[in-house]
Amino acid sequence: MFYLGIDIGKRNHEVGLINHSGDPVGKTLSFKNTKAGSDQLLKFINQHQLTPDDVAVGMEATGHYWLSVFSFLKHLDFKITVFNPMQSDALRHFYIRKTKTDIRDAYLIAQVIRMDAPEETPFIEEDLMRLRQLERFRYGIVDQVSDIKRKVIAVLDQVFPEYDQVFSDIFGKSSKQLLLQSPLPEDLLDVDTDTLADLLNQVSQQRLGRLRATQKVEQVKQLATDTFGIALGTDVFKLQIQLMIEQIQLLEQQLKTVEENMIELSRAQDHYLTTITGISDVTASVILGEVGDFERFERPEQLVAFAGLDASVHQSGDFTSARTKLSKRGSPYLRRAIWQAAFVASNQDPALTAYYQKLRNRGKVHGTAVGAVARKLTHIIFAIMRDKKPYKPH
Repeated sequence: MFYLGIDIGKRNHEVGLINHSGDPVGKTLSFKNTKAGSDQLLKFINQHQLTPDDVAVGMEATGHYWLSVFSFLKHLDFKITVFNPMQSDALRHFYIRKTKTDIRDAYLIAQVIRMDAPEETPFIEEDLMRLRQLERFRYGIVDQVSDIKRKVIAVLDQVFPEYDQVFSDIFGKSSKQLLLQSPLPEDLLDVDTDTLADLLNQVSQQRLGRLRATQKVEQVKQLATDTFGIALGTDVFKLQIQLMIEQIQLLEQQLKTVEENMIELSRAQDHYLTTITGISDVTASVILGEVGDFERFERPEQLVAFAGLDASVHQSGDFTSARTKLSKRGSPYLRRAIWQAAFVASNQDPALTAYYQKLRNRGKVHGTAVGAVARKLTHIIFAIMRDKKPYKPH
């Protein structure tokens, strides 16, 4: 049996081959992340007469650069394991001399495959690959929106610190439109009350009501009159607020488009995830995209570990730490989705709410209790996907 280790890089990859005893076979090969490079890799494989039956291939999940090599070898029917770089780091730190080269890393990866004999990484279905790309892209947009909102608040705190006393949600439709048109106190004072009231009522699609809209405008105008905000260089602050509100609106529209595509793809899959309290179509899309093939998990604990929701244990000799933290070694996207779902389930699902309250009554802090609910929720997700049946709370 032979073991092929591939050290993945952005533009160049290094491949090394060892035998069943762990001895290097021939020299390593450096090949580019191009079509010509894949031809070199195939030539290397043929030169050593390697077949899918007598070689195991391993590579680190380095960014997204491993995907092209993985798909190339997968189409040739080779058994490939993609693993976390921490696994090879553990072996790398075993050696006293701290040396790191692409050649050495290629052999180290091959040694990990030889000694650990990890399971083969399944090839993700095309629709699930689409879901994974979209849900990760969505989280990027969500984080951008959150970052811009923090910046808007920071600017408002300087020029109009009293603004949030009127609008409970600064980034609601009415407030955003008001900030886009009249972001500074002096701008609000220059516009007629009825005009602003009509604007707010129109943006809220008449839900705010004329009377309430007028009251809000009068309140915000009164605060604008007595504001303690900065009065110097306000034109620059005005420009910042308007441009950032425009960015938020654009990103929110893009977010809507991405989510619509995610939901369409997720509903084409055979699953009952949305029957679980706290799991929306969007959350289900994240779970499906991150997990991929559910059948590779034999026990729910494996799915818990994959999400990084398992507890890390600190024990040495007779000492065992009473405080544990989440390992956070799994998929951060899956962990984020399940955690958000657990937060909802802790308040809305009868069984999980009772479990959450039981932990709180035992003195557990909110975060610890939600983490426990998240682990229990992961067990439920595993059972639902395994049995292919809707969720029924007990």
